[in-house]
Amino acid sequence: MSPVSVPELLARDLAGTVISWNRARTGPSNEVYLPVSPDELAGVTGQLAIHQYALIALFAAENFEGQPGTSLLYAFQKREQLIILICASPEAVPSLARTFPSASWFERECRDGFGTTFTGAFDTRRLFLHETYPEGFHPLKKSFDNAAVATGASVPKEEEYPFRCVEGEGIYQVPVGPVHAGIIEPGHFRFSVIGETIFNLEIRMFYKHRGIEKLAEGRTPTACLPVAEAVSGDESVANAVLLCMATERISGISVPDRAWCIRTLFLELERIVSHLNDQAGMLVDVAFPLGASQFAVLREELVRWNETLSGSRFLRGTICIGGIVRDVQNDDLTGLAGFLEVFRKRYQIGLRIVLSTSSVIERFATTGCIDRSLVVPLALSGPVARASGSPEDARVQHPYGIYDRYPVPVKSLFDGDVLSRFTIKSAEILASLDLIGRILKEMPTGPVAAVKPVKDGCTLALIESARGQNLCWLWIRNGKIERYKMRTASFCNWQALEHAVQGNILPDFPVINKSLNLSYAGTDL
Repeated sequence: MSPVSVPELLARDLAGTVISWNRARTGPSNEVYLPVSPDELAGVTGQLAIHQYALIALFAAENFEGQPGTSLLYAFQKREQLIILICASPEAVPSLARTFPSASWFERECRDGFGTTFTGAFDTRRLFLHETYPEGFHPLKKSFDNAAVATGASVPKEEEYPFRCVEGEGIYQVPVGPVHAGIIEPGHFRFSVIGETIFNLEIRMFYKHRGIEKLAEGRTPTACLPVAEAVSGDESVANAVLLCMATERISGISVPDRAWCIRTLFLELERIVSHLNDQAGMLVDVAFPLGASQFAVLREELVRWNETLSGSRFLRGTICIGGIVRDVQNDDLTGLAGFLEVFRKRYQIGLRIVLSTSSVIERFATTGCIDRSLVVPLALSGPVARASGSPEDARVQHPYGIYDRYPVPVKSLFDGDVLSRFTIKSAEILASLDLIGRILKEMPTGPVAAVKPVKDGCTLALIESARGQNLCWLWIRNGKIERYKMRTASFCNWQALEHAVQGNILPDFPVINKSLNLSYAGTDL
């Protein structure tokens, strides 16, 4: 039996809708673009919901494909299938948030950035434009010239952000943030508690909106690489590779094998460093410094190796369009292989100590549970989703680079608690060590970059960062970036935190939060 193509699978899932399938076209990443009218949107998306597609992105672009005004692009995913619905120049479109809860933040983002109206939306509050921004200000429109914006010093009390009101006997509000102790970015957490038990949590982010997407406009993809690296500091490699992949697919650039091997080496080192940092933080939050210090030391030693290999502790400035900026010395690769053999043994010893300590297990188990039923509606990904039963990993469902030749095992658990997320990250560290070991043994020789001109076009690219699925939609016109839509895993995963804490006690919030490892900067672009 011959395999069924992605477009054929999508056509099968959309059978019976009012759309004309011959309008569809396939993009460079095998994503299917399908124009729909506002009247067709509800029927098509309803059918996608029936077939368990996740809405992984919703964004806008002006003057796309010759259509005047603002077009909305809805990106849906189910396993290896990707479909992007294009709703051109709508005056208003129906909200999808009741069918796809992940749409709520996406729609609010489009409303802030472009002024788009979503009829029937249950949440019409501002998202990244806080109340000090002027009315009618939509900074992602082409008519806005990127510059400093005059914002009000204060707002009247009646115009302050309306948090959800939870009332009842014995319910108290506990506000935390947006300013926190220590070196941490701003974010506000509004708890409703009965005693110590959390009854409700509302999160508010976007206190330091940086205008990343607007900053990318008009730049060449190469000039945009430092912007991509700045999306989230500990995902520098993932987001730089993501931008490069999109550019390379549009332009038909074939990356040399050695370059992809070194890119993958850096991606997996970045994953290990991130997971070690999470695990150390989780152990600090349950007062187990013995385990935390072991993981923190291993992390520090690994980032020093990053600097040896690339000149940067966070591997910044290493990725370029067509490959990598500079080759890595074979002696350094040999040294890394020797270090990682010792690293694995030390990590496994630390892991055994942690998992045999009853006080740690008692704090981790059954704490901060995220039900599997939330994974698709909220478009959750990464260890957060895999700890709740999801089998999804972009390296497997959408293999890029050498991941088709070096497949990674995907571990899933079903309890969805802090212990499950800790265990998933442990398994991923060991799997990354296995993959790096194979790459180092089989490292090919040859060039590390391909130099070819950048072409015009658009595509959607996915990558599996340490936190989960990051995506970017890139549109290049006349050699310059017309639209760079970036969405990290944190943007969706933050919304799971509101569910994870319910029924838990306030003292457990830090470890629940740390187990999700959510990026403030990666959300507030």
